[in-house]
Amino acid sequence: MAKTTANCPRCHQPVIVELNRLFDLNTDPEAKQKLLSGINNFITCSNCGYQGPLPTPIVYHDPDKELLLTFFPPEAGVPVNEQEKIIGPFIKKVVDDLPPEKRKAYLFQPKTMLTQQRLFEHILEADGITPEMMKAQQDRLNLIQRLAMTSEEAIPQAIKQAEALIDDQLFILLSQLVNASASSGDETSAKQLAALQQKLLEHSEFGQKLQQQSQETKKAINDLQEASKKGLSRQALLNLLINAAESEIQLATLVSMARSGLDYAFFQLMSEHIDKMEGEESQKLVVLRDKLLNMTYEIDKAVKVQTLQAQQLLDELLKAENTEEATQQALPNMSQIFLDVLRQEIQNAHSSDDQPKTEKLQQIAKTIQKASASSAHIELIEALIQAPDETAMSTILENHKDDINDEFLQFLTGLITQFETQKNQPETNQRLKDVYRSVLRFSMQQNMHKAS
Repeated sequence: MAKTTANCPRCHQPVIVELNRLFDLNTDPEAKQKLLSGINNFITCSNCGYQGPLPTPIVYHDPDKELLLTFFPPEAGVPVNEQEKIIGPFIKKVVDDLPPEKRKAYLFQPKTMLTQQRLFEHILEADGITPEMMKAQQDRLNLIQRLAMTSEEAIPQAIKQAEALIDDQLFILLSQLVNASASSGDETSAKQLAALQQKLLEHSEFGQKLQQQSQETKKAINDLQEASKKGLSRQALLNLLINAAESEIQLATLVSMARSGLDYAFFQLMSEHIDKMEGEESQKLVVLRDKLLNMTYEIDKAVKVQTLQAQQLLDELLKAENTEEATQQALPNMSQIFLDVLRQEIQNAHSSDDQPKTEKLQQIAKTIQKASASSAHIELIEALIQAPDETAMSTILENHKDDINDEFLQFLTGLITQFETQKNQPETNQRLKDVYRSVLRFSMQQNMHKAS
């Protein structure tokens, strides 16, 4: 977003604001979420205290749904011919950023939205979202905006008054807004929204339940890890499950993580224990056994469905003209089950000596591996950027010395070039350059050590 000067809607005094008028999913996958969040083009006037959105022209582009929408705030009072002059450059950028083969007729017939609300509705309608769902989402966004402007002292009471709107969808929306703000470089908004999320966890009934569920899940994971260190036998797994019998969350966590251990021999062992028990203890174990059988059945059923979906996705990728591009687009839909299916298909293709299919499958695997490497590079770079001093940075580099290679350096160089092109985050760019110098120095030291 570019900083510029605009007049406050209330007192008409000049205010510095970060304006974002183009929301293009072709160049920014988070563009839709940023627009619908309502956090863009938000101003605070130091003169009169006004806080709110700044009415500004908007161009929205979704190439997958062939949507090119424009909105010009009527309160701006700009004639239609002048509106076209203002919006025209943004539409030209949309077209220029698309490869020639993707430039279709819809680009030359943008749809004009008379209100911003209609703009939002049109975007959501394209996603199959009903008016009722839109209203619920808008209510959540309005709540987030209200709470964001509520004082520290008043926020617990404000949260209690809004309990009816606080659910899992609100927390999902907040997480998306935090990620969208962070990815756009708006660290201030990201921190404010993350702080609000924490307040909701602390002061709302739903948030407290989420925290309790999280604690129970962590306990189950820790118990399983400790048991694994000693050797996870069927008897040890049975003991864990008996101890967790009163908690549905702990049981579900243990079963999902140790499904392979709940085999025929395990249930046979459990039945032997039941035969040795009497009265209430025996009945409790019978109830637990029934629960475990139901849980394993549901897991196996879900895995079958996911395996079928993974196979269908893989078949579609194999039929695609551009395998690499199709794989990149499908990355969000891939899971561990997809990787297992892919691995098995590669083995089958090798066994049947199907060279063309093997090559396509290997290309899919390489594309996934490349994307995974990029993700790992970003995580490491973020850790280095956040390091408080050189000592901390050196420790991080030492712990990841096997990851510091030519590929990582090339990725880091490309990231610096990208930020230099954008020219809107000088502090981050400078920090990246500092990180690059430290990484380069560390790499040289490593090479010298190997040579000696």
